[in-house]
Amino acid sequence: MQTISIIIPNYNGAEWLALCLESIRQHVTMPHEVIVVDNGSTDSSLRLCLKHEVKLVSLPENRGFPAACNFGLRLSSGDALMLLNNDTRLTAGALDNLMRCLYSGGDVGIVGPMTNYASGKQQLEEPFTSIADMASRMNRPDSGKWRQTERIVGLCFLFKRELMERIGELDERFSPGHFEDDDYCYRARQAGYRLLIAGDAFIYHEGSASFRLENEQKIKALLATNRQKFIDKWGVDPQSFI
Repeated sequence: MQTISIIIPNYNGAEWLALCLESIRQHVTMPHEVIVVDNGSTDSSLRLCLKHEVKLVSLPENRGFPAACNFGLRLSSGDALMLLNNDTRLTAGALDNLMRCLYSGGDVGIVGPMTNYASGKQQLEEPFTSIADMASRMNRPDSGKWRQTERIVGLCFLFKRELMERIGELDERFSPGHFEDDDYCYRARQAGYRLLIAGDAFIYHEGSASFRLENEQKIKALLATNRQKFIDKWGVDPQSFI
């Protein structure tokens, strides 16, 4: 049976992280490890992690999302690797269906769920009711709901270790965050892998919780800067894949 490493970058997100860790405890039945990489939080995040069975990497300062993910990836031991935002919550059956999707073919590189808050094709079209209701309706195994796509949003990013061994870690030029997930998807596709959205997996997402602590102007500027970095690197606009 495959094992999975769940890597959660965190920055002053104790209230969300508590719910995320609890959702993993409740709904993950397969062999797994949880790695929290804390980006110099000043809230109760570290105390919270010490109460849970997690591997904890405590960085002295905020190194940004891509770097935090990379610290976690280096520590990981799983066959499958999941980068998970701290403001998400796993639901009953979602991870099992995501794993089935990931291992449905040798050329499947990255898979992601449907969610209530995301850009692009992973955003639910139907109105959100409650986490339990969405999960009970959506998380019934159904490979007919898997769709090939050009990008997976980094809020819940599940891939095989062999993919990382082939294409490497996240590109830290995109720190503190945004478009590092698009970059990873592009590199996976360049290496011949397919990306799939598992329509039979719902994961709840609070939505840009860490970045909401920043002001809107700063976020807009960061998005513009990192979009340009992607264009400079690849000669293509990442917006064309949304």
